[in-house]
Amino acid sequence: MGGLSLPHLLLLGVVVLILFGGKGKISEIMGDVAKGIKSFKKGLSDDDAKAPTPPGEPARTIELQAPTSVEPSRDQHKVG
Repeated sequence: MGGLSLPHLLLLGVVVLILFGGKGKISEIMGDVAKGIKSFKKGLSDDDAKAPTPPGEPARTIELQAPTSVEPSRDQHKVG
């Protein structure tokens, strides 16, 4: 159980040939998908290269503030 027999391998080969082989529409679509993925990855790496701040401007930071204490309202009553 779980092994690949000759009919399974032939079917897998046919599917691979249909998707990636020949001059069919599906192979062109798969090529376009690959080009899209490559350009997406290139765009992500270009964004990382452009991320530094300008030289005359210091980097901004967010300072942590202590939470303010909230007193319960006089209308609230503890139950229980």
